[in-house]
Amino acid sequence: MNSHTPNTDSFDVDLDSFDELVLGESRKRPLLLDLWAAWCAPCLVIAPVLEKIVTERGGEIALARVEVDRGDNMKLAGRYHVRGFPTVILLRDGEELGRFSGARHRADIEEFIDSLL
Repeated sequence: MNSHTPNTDSFDVDLDSFDELVLGESRKRPLLLDLWAAWCAPCLVIAPVLEKIVTERGGEIALARVEVDRGDNMKLAGRYHVRGFPTVILLRDGEELGRFSGARHRADIEEFIDSLL
């Protein structure tokens, strides 16, 4: 495993590491991409919920977090045509399977994931 390979089910990424880490990991297993901002209250609410879901699924799915206001990361929000924060996108094999924006209840997030996998 090289130094750029995620060794956990959830990890932070930036524009420079995005293609290798996020798209690469999504070719191994489904991946939730959380595009968030520190000033966004719903982002702070949903983050621990996503973390818990991914942890409880025991490696079935990964979580990558992008803080859009850091460095050039806003370019990733542009790439994925994000209109609001948080935006959570489910990726598999580098392709978007679905997305939602805003805070959601845990049951809604679980249903979102299960309906697409």
